Amino acid sequence: MTADSNDPSVTEPFVAHGPARRNGSILLVVLIAAGIVAVAVWLMTIGRTEAQPYILGVLALLATVGLFNLFAFAAGIIRFADRATDDPVMARIADQAQEGLVVTDSRGHVVYSNAAYLTLTGAAGPQDVRPVERVFIGNPDVSEAVFRLLKAAREGKRQQEEVRISGHDGSQGRWLRMRVRPLGTGKREAKYAVWSIADITRDRERQEDVFQELQHAIEYLDHAPCGFFSVNPAGELAYVNATLANWLDYDLAEIGSGGLKLTDIVSGDGASLLTSIVAVPGEVKTEVFDIDLRMRSGKTMPVRLYHKLAFGADGAPGPSRTLVISRARDERSDPDRAAEVRFMRFFDHTPMAIATVDRAGNVVRANARYAKLAQGLNGDDSAGKSIFRAVSSRDRQLLIAAINQAAEGKADIAPVEVALEGAKERWGQFFVTTVEKDERDAETAIVHMLETTERRALENQINQSQKMETVGQLAGGIAHDFNNVLSAIMMANDFLLNAHKPTDPSFQDIMQIKQNATRAATLVRQLLAFSRRQTLRPQVLDLGDALSDLTMLLRRLIGEKVKLDLVHGRDLWPVKVDVSQFEQVIVNLAVNARDAMPDGGKLIIRTANVTTEDAGKLAYKGMPAADYVRIEVADTGTGIPADIRDKIFEPFFSTKEVGKGTGLGLSTVYGIVKQTGGFIYVDSEPGGGTTFRIYLPRHRQEQEVAPEAQVGNGAAKETAAATEAAKPKPDLTGQGTILLVEDEEGLRALNARGLRSRGYTVVEAENGVEALEAFEEKNGAVDLVVSDVVMPEMDGPTLLKAMRSRNAELKIIFVSGYAEDAFEKSLPEGQQFDFLPKPFTLTQLVAAVKETMTAN
Repeated sequence: MTADSNDPSVTEPFVAHGPARRNGSILLVVLIAAGIVAVAVWLMTIGRTEAQPYILGVLALLATVGLFNLFAFAAGIIRFADRATDDPVMARIADQAQEGLVVTDSRGHVVYSNAAYLTLTGAAGPQDVRPVERVFIGNPDVSEAVFRLLKAAREGKRQQEEVRISGHDGSQGRWLRMRVRPLGTGKREAKYAVWSIADITRDRERQEDVFQELQHAIEYLDHAPCGFFSVNPAGELAYVNATLANWLDYDLAEIGSGGLKLTDIVSGDGASLLTSIVAVPGEVKTEVFDIDLRMRSGKTMPVRLYHKLAFGADGAPGPSRTLVISRARDERSDPDRAAEVRFMRFFDHTPMAIATVDRAGNVVRANARYAKLAQGLNGDDSAGKSIFRAVSSRDRQLLIAAINQAAEGKADIAPVEVALEGAKERWGQFFVTTVEKDERDAETAIVHMLETTERRALENQINQSQKMETVGQLAGGIAHDFNNVLSAIMMANDFLLNAHKPTDPSFQDIMQIKQNATRAATLVRQLLAFSRRQTLRPQVLDLGDALSDLTMLLRRLIGEKVKLDLVHGRDLWPVKVDVSQFEQVIVNLAVNARDAMPDGGKLIIRTANVTTEDAGKLAYKGMPAADYVRIEVADTGTGIPADIRDKIFEPFFSTKEVGKGTGLGLSTVYGIVKQTGGFIYVDSEPGGGTTFRIYLPRHRQEQEVAPEAQVGNGAAKETAAATEAAKPKPDLTGQGTILLVEDEEGLRALNARGLRSRGYTVVEAENGVEALEAFEEKNGAVDLVVSDVVMPEMDGPTLLKAMRSRNAELKIIFVSGYAEDAFEKSLPEGQQFDFLPKPFTLTQLVAAVKETMTAN
C-alpha cells in the first residue's frame, strides 16, 4: 500500500485505549532529592566510623527499591513513556481522524484503534475491536485484497487496495480504501503495522458521474452528423468516429485495432495536402481542404476538411484534430456548391502539379500533386514555402525569369524545363501563366508542372539504344567483310604450312602469320558479340558448377594480390547459355576488376535467384518482371567516374593506356548478355569499387522444344554439338561432288583447292543464280552444297529453298561471318542445314564437309 505522509497513524509510539496516565509530580521529585542530600550531609558530620552502618543501610534500601522496579518493569507493572505521547491532545487528534486507524503487532493483535475504525467495523467498544482480516473474514469481495495486504504487512511493505462491499439489505454497498504500512523507529525493524480504512463511496460516485458524462460526450461525437478523425505524426489513424467509419464502410473495431493510415482513406495525392502544412514552433494552424475520401469499396466521396494541427516547441507536428463535412449533399442540393465541388475535385486529381505564386515565388495555393512533389524533393517541406526551392540552383534563374515575365503581364511565356532539387536526378517542365491583377490577391502567376524524369530517361535510353544499334550494324558489317579476308589469309596460310617443314627458314614467319590471323579472328568475334550477330550454342547450365570450374583460371588471371571470393546461392535455377561465351563474360569482368585494383583488393562473385516479385521491385528500367538468376561481380577497386559510366559498354571505349586494351571487353560482355536474353547493369562510385549485376532468365524444362520439332532449323545446333563432342578423325579425305558457292573469288579458289586436295570433286559458282544453273546441268547429282549466305542476286536461304524443291534430301553447309540466327528465321520451318562460321581454317572446312557427307 501507499500511505500518505500526513496519515495520523504516523504518531509513534501509539496510545492504547484505557485509563489515562497521571502526570508525575515535580514537587515529589524535589523532596526526594532534598532528603537524599540531607542524609548525605548528616552522615558526613557524624564521622566515618559512626556513619558506616547508616551508609550500608541506605545503600541496601536503594538496592531493594531498584531491584523491585526492575521486576515491575519486566512484568509490565511499570512502563516508561515519552511525556509527549501521553499528551491527550495527540490521542484526541487520532480519534477525530475520518479514516479508521488500527495498529497491530507482529502477532496480529490490535494494540491501538481510533474511533473511526470502531465505527467502520461496527465494534461496540475498545474491548470489541478486531483486526482487519477478522472483520472481513468470509467476504469473497474483500478476501483477496485483505490477503495481499496481510502479506505486505508481514514483509514490511506498503500496500493499498480498493474494494467494494455489498450491502446486506440489497443496497449498492460501499467502496473502501484499505492501506497498510510498517511502523518503526529509525533503522530498527518494524514490529507494528498501521492499518487505515477510508470510505470512498462518495469519490467513486463522482468518478462514475464524470465517466458517464464522458461516455455521453463520446457517444455524441461518434454519432454526430459530421465526421471526425485524428492522425498521429506517423500518418496513422488514431481516432475515427462512427459517422465517418460508416461513410467509409469501415468497422470501428477494425479501425481501433490499428493498421489504417491516412493514405488508406484519402484518394489520390490528397494526403500530401494534410501532411505538407508548415508552421513556426508552438503555432496552432487550421487549414481547409476540399478533397475526396476513399471508401472501402474503392468509391470516392467529396468532403471538406477542417484540419487543425498544433506544432510543438521543436517544430514537430502533433496529432491532428480534423472535422469532416460531406459535400456529396452539396452536389445534390446547391448547383453553385456542386460546381465548386466538381472544380476542386478536378483541381486536386489532375496529374499535373498546379500552384499559384506571388512575385517572390512563394506558394499561395497548391493542389495535392504539387504538395506531394514538394514533400519528395528534399525530404522535408521546405519546397512548400517557395516554388524556387523545388528547382535546382543551377536552373533556378530560368524559372525566376519566367515568373517575372508573368508579373509584368506578359502572355505566351515559353515553358521551362529544369532539374529539380533533390538527391536523385529529376526533371520537371514548368508552364507559367499570368494572373489577372487583383489588389486583394497576392497571386502573380499560375504555375503548372509536369515531371519529365521518366520521359528524359526513356529518350536517353532510346538514343543510347539507337546509337548502340547503329554501331553494332557497322561493327557487324565490318566483321563480315573482314571475315572473308581472314578466311582467305588463314586458308592460304594452311597451304603454306603444308608445303613447308618446321625446319624451313620461313616456317616461323608462316606461324607468325597464323598467330596474328587467329588474333584478328578473335577481335572479329568480339565485334560480332557486341553486335549480337555471333552464333551461340546455348545449353542448360548450372551456374554454380560453371563458376567453380572457372575458379582456377580466374585465380591465375587476377594474380596473388587480389583475393577471389566465390559466394554460391542456394538451389540456383538453371539457365540456358552458351558455356564458352558465358565464361568469356566472367573472364572479361574479372580482368577489368583486376586492372582496377593495381595495389590488390578483393574480387567477389555472388549468385542468387531473383523471383518475379523481387524483380518487379528493382529500379532497373527495361527489365520486365520475371524469374532471373543474378550473377554479381564486385571489386574493391578505384570505381568508375559518373561521366564515363554510360560509355563503358560502347565498342573501342577504353580508359587504359594505348596498347593495353582494345576497348571491346565490356562491349563483348554487353552483347553476349543481351543476345542470351539477359540484362547487365553497373553500380560504381569513384573510390568505392564497382559491381556488375547480370540477370539471366530462368530456364524451365517445359520451354524445351520436343526433339521432333528440332529437325528443321535446330539441325545446325545438333550437328555443332556432335562436332564438339566427337574427336576429329585423322582421315579427312573423301569422295563426292561438292557445289561451292562463294562470291569472293580468291576465297572461293582457296576453298575449292583445299577440298580437291582431299579427294572431292568441286563445282564452283559465284552466286545463287550460277549455282542453280550448275545444279541443273548436273541434274541434281550433287552430294553437298557449301554456300555463302550473303551474296548478290540470290542469297543462300533463297538458294536452299530452290534446290530443296528439286531435291528434298540435299545436304547443305552455310558459311558466313554473321550468326546463323540472322538468316535461319527466313527459312521455311523443317529445313535442315549445317553451319560453319567464318573465319575457318582448311582443317575446319574439310572436317565439317567430311562429317556432313558421312552423316545419315
